[in-house]
Amino acid sequence: MTIPSGIGRWLTGLTMAVLVSCTPTNQDSRTAENCINADSLERHVLALASDAFEGRKPFTRGEQKTVAYLATQFETMGFEGANNGSFFQDVPLVEISGTPSSVMMVAAPRETVELGYLDEFIASTSRITGQIDIDGSELVFAGYGIVAPEFGWNDYDGLNVKGKTVMVLVNDPGFATQNPQLFKGNAMTYYGRWTYKYEEAARQGAEGVIVIHETKAAGYPWTVLQNGASGADLLLQADDGHMSRCALEGWLTTDAAAKILAACGLDSERLFESAAAPGFEPVITGARVTVSITNELRFDTSKNVVAMLRGAGRADECVVFTAHWDHLGIGPVADGDSIYNGAADNALPLACMLETARAFSGLDRRPSRTVLFIAVTAEETGLLGSAYYAANPIFPLEKTVANLNYELFLPIGRMADVTVFGWGQSELDSYVVEAAKAQSRYVTPEPFPENGMYFRSDHFSFAKAGVPALFVKGWSEDRERGSQWTSGKIAEFWSKHYHRPSDEYDPHTSDLGGIVEDAKLFFKIGYALSTESTFPRWNANSEFKAVRDSMMAEHAPVAPAKD
Repeated sequence: MTIPSGIGRWLTGLTMAVLVSCTPTNQDSRTAENCINADSLERHVLALASDAFEGRKPFTRGEQKTVAYLATQFETMGFEGANNGSFFQDVPLVEISGTPSSVMMVAAPRETVELGYLDEFIASTSRITGQIDIDGSELVFAGYGIVAPEFGWNDYDGLNVKGKTVMVLVNDPGFATQNPQLFKGNAMTYYGRWTYKYEEAARQGAEGVIVIHETKAAGYPWTVLQNGASGADLLLQADDGHMSRCALEGWLTTDAAAKILAACGLDSERLFESAAAPGFEPVITGARVTVSITNELRFDTSKNVVAMLRGAGRADECVVFTAHWDHLGIGPVADGDSIYNGAADNALPLACMLETARAFSGLDRRPSRTVLFIAVTAEETGLLGSAYYAANPIFPLEKTVANLNYELFLPIGRMADVTVFGWGQSELDSYVVEAAKAQSRYVTPEPFPENGMYFRSDHFSFAKAGVPALFVKGWSEDRERGSQWTSGKIAEFWSKHYHRPSDEYDPHTSDLGGIVEDAKLFFKIGYALSTESTFPRWNANSEFKAVRDSMMAEHAPVAPAKD
């Protein structure tokens, strides 16, 4: 392991103070699991969420301290560096600071519409270039912009959008109609995410793609997009400079979209309603879009931390645990504080993952399969570290059994529930049920599936690549104070502390009992998967099933020819 310059001596004393090892005499999984404890977990949080780590932003001294700390913890536990002996996987990134033109011009048949930046439209580009000019691009309304064979839906059927700009609705027809027989009803599918709509428009050859925002359908207000547009974007570097992506990737308010369509002689309300019905046909609006974006580019490399406990039998197969290490660094002052410590997001989950790892390190006999722990970078800017790993895996994806992801835990006590985000996606649900039962907990689906939380953390990078992925935590009902109290604490976090300097860890007001139980839950599930020979599968209605089936079929062993 190579520790970044200047960090090694600082780590030595801190590691000795933090690391609490299981004894080497652990004989079975139950004994190893019982090594997980609140004191050890808290020591990790106090380090990772401290001001010394400066908010753990990529490309900063905070990153250097964070990745060095994590690698040292894994090495001291007895893990191997998973990347040819190294605990680090380089993740090449580019920072794009884009400045769009102040006005988007839409020349429509009845009149020319001028839209104001941030108030009515958002514009960005993923192309690694200094300038983007969209000049009179033909505008097409393509419904929800979805091609989903398993749901019998194709908004681009018979439509040629090469060189054009498509305008599409956010979410999917199931949410719009609340019809449980259409897509997945109220629950958002991957096809409803704006990221999918950008990807599909690019596959169709569009020059630009603009998503029409609506608060309920998106799961957040327009102000979230305005805030996100104020800073630079981080993207993975790409050999083609992302020239395969649409030149324009943007958003419109609902009112702005209605204004454009009215200038084209179209009724937006009627058109949006028809887009949710089977058989919808796209509309050539007759309008043309003009907008430009000027970019400043900065290239740098961040790091994933990768550690493994090599399997004793089927060592070429692995179970992957993930938690993102990054947060927002040092930013605008709020209530006299400028360090965005990110205790709940994501120092507590990182500490939880380290505790799960420590339980594995305490096993007297290693499981058959390799166990891989990845602390990924740049989750906050688009799941980039996990996306890079999924595209450049250390273990082939067809040999990757499952992914278990830790994300945003609150230190508010022991939970009666285990909430499964993406319930019904895969056979991994049954592993959760068994592990929860052993803790006298019940399993419940996420309370607001329409918000699409399954597609908003690092497990999604694995799911999208075909690997069954799990996102669970205690999130619904405190064992002593009930569900109403719990929902109030969660609401308080979202409104007062999420992505703010006040997301700090206070040992005097925190209760780590629930996070300790979650660490043990992850160990139970991971241990079961690591000692089996079967592979969990996606369920029939999962949008990720086809990718996995194709992958596994391609790499299936070939039967010997008969004489």
